[in-house]
Amino acid sequence: LGPAEAEALVRALQGSELRDIGGQGWLRQHEHVEKLNMHGILSASTGQEQLLTELLVTHAKIPVLIGELISVEIWKHKIFPVLCRLEDFKPRSTFPIYVVLHHEASIINLLETVFFFKEICESAEDNILDLIDYCHRKLILLAARSTKAQAVTSAELRAEPLASPSSMQADPVPPQELQKQAEMMEFEISLKALSVLRFITDQVDSLPLAALTRMLNTHNLPCLLVELVEHCPWSCWEAGKLKKFENGTWHVVPPEDQVKMTKLDGQVWLALLNLLLSPECQRKYRFDGFNKSQLLKLRAFLTDVLIDQLPNLVQMQRFLSYLAVTEPAPPKKDLILEQVPVIWDHILKKNSGKWEAIAKHQVKHAFSPTEEELKLQARRWAQTYSLDMMEALAPDKPRCRVCGVEAAKRCSRCRNEWYCTRACQVQHWQKHKPACNLMA
Repeated sequence: LGPAEAEALVRALQGSELRDIGGQGWLRQHEHVEKLNMHGILSASTGQEQLLTELLVTHAKIPVLIGELISVEIWKHKIFPVLCRLEDFKPRSTFPIYVVLHHEASIINLLETVFFFKEICESAEDNILDLIDYCHRKLILLAARSTKAQAVTSAELRAEPLASPSSMQADPVPPQELQKQAEMMEFEISLKALSVLRFITDQVDSLPLAALTRMLNTHNLPCLLVELVEHCPWSCWEAGKLKKFENGTWHVVPPEDQVKMTKLDGQVWLALLNLLLSPECQRKYRFDGFNKSQLLKLRAFLTDVLIDQLPNLVQMQRFLSYLAVTEPAPPKKDLILEQVPVIWDHILKKNSGKWEAIAKHQVKHAFSPTEEELKLQARRWAQTYSLDMMEALAPDKPRCRVCGVEAAKRCSRCRNEWYCTRACQVQHWQKHKPACNLMA
């Protein structure tokens, strides 16, 4: 994007009502977010994301993005389940639903890209409390994942990537399949929220007092992060092999790399360092018997191999050794009027008792498009996801849609699917044909 186009897209960002999600005006907003998201990733890869950061701060759009993020989260929890239970909800295509589910992922990805900068964190103002609450809810989901759930997700993500153009298939899709897709995407969104939270903790010295209290005492994030270190939901054992989730897929980790720290491991440890070693945080945090016992569990993970990879953990090791033999002073009780997040409660109160009415309205006006409307939206989508930009964003070489090996051939009609041989393309044609007709 050029500077003028990027500014126009940022200026156009605005909040939307829950009832309007999935409508034409909302879809244009989503296209703007998606373009800014891809622009942000490409700019960050070349170290040129400063322009996007300045635009978002200048036009005060971070609170807007946080509001949209929570709005879609509420839609997923309150309206999507009602939608799937409606008798007249028989979507011919998953495309409109997929766009809504994907919107949350696009926003959190954009926030992950820009929240590295202090001015972005400060421009969130009081809405930082809402974002902290959002990240806390996502980390709770991560901590709750069982080993069995990890293995199932590993197999599902490997077999059917959610972001595939096949999501625009024209055959009827059962609601259970839509809900399974939403759960798979929720995992990746939660991992992005972990990164955003770590960037927020980088700025503990400049956060509002209420934000610090909310992270340390209301949500007890240090103990939640200990839970993530213990159970590590982005790794699992399957058929005797260790798998880790990186760059959107599960990879088998060779034995020599099993002690290597991943980016996600690093985010958890850095967030713990920020929350436990800051003097202000130590003054506010309650080091009672339970919290102390949970934090001391970290000592078992602070091996020489881990500290070699992140030398700052030496300070954590010293702090925990000191904590083990002392009784820290209780936190000083300040008499303050505590701020509370407002976005979640505001949306719930405004729409309470209207969930089914909103779902019926959206079935009629947003999620039952005609064939012509689907084709039009698919073409606009194809323009949003330009092939050159998608290839620049892809971390690996394209792989065959059928067998998964590296592919050099692409569907000549829609230019969206890759194959290693013509035999694989012919085998996949019946499944790919509806999406191809939409996009071609």
